Amino acid sequence: QVQLVESGGGLVQPGGSLRVSCAASGSIFSINAMGWYRQAPGKQRELVAAITSGGSTNYADSVKGRFTISRDNAKNTVYLQMNSLKPEDTAVYYCRETVVAGPTPYRYLEVWGQGTLVTVSS
Repeated sequence: QVQLVESGGGLVQPGGSLRVSCAASGSIFSINAMGWYRQAPGKQRELVAAITSGGSTNYADSVKGRFTISRDNAKNTVYLQMNSLKPEDTAVYYCRETVVAGPTPYRYLEVWGQGTLVTVSS
């Protein structure tokens, strides 16, 4: 099986910065797309940022220029650097990955983390 464990959430003041991480473990052959989603109270889960295995990225309009997604393939880890945080960024942040899991026959899995809470408040 494959598991994702997020870390780095917490309380930060408006205008501050925070970095969340998501580490994958288990029988991993390769990881394709990696992404961060968030869900605020009373709202639907939305895509925040995603990165392909080749390093191409895309962002929600609401976070462009403030958030940066990156990945360390050697560590099977994806990061989300969040700068200039706003109260409306408050949400539970989830990572999602599409994974090729072994051993053979390989399986394509969609895996979600358990979420980490980010609160932006003074």
